[in-house]
Amino acid sequence: MADTAIDFGLLTGAGAPVRTYNAGDVIFRQGDEAEELYVIQSGTVEIRLGNRLLDTLPERSIFGEMALIDDAPRSATAIAATDVTLVPVGEKQFCSWSAGRPTLRSM
Repeated sequence: MADTAIDFGLLTGAGAPVRTYNAGDVIFRQGDEAEELYVIQSGTVEIRLGNRLLDTLPERSIFGEMALIDDAPRSATAIAATDVTLVPVGEKQFCSWSAGRPTLRSM
């Protein structure tokens, strides 16, 4: 994938709904039903497969995006590594935001 900075500010700006989690809280588990992706507004999130740490994501990262690509359950578990504020993004909202952004279509 090309190393292209994507500004998610329109998705996470003023008035965007947020969800907060405390450090150690499970955001979703492997096998859960999936209908949205998340943008990390503040804090960090760990992505785990069983006991194995796959990645630690900082602010402004997205995760759970496969929910908008396939109809499969979550493929990993997401855990708040620190206190975290997330912006959930559903398919309709993401499609509206990504329309007209050729950079996303070429990834």
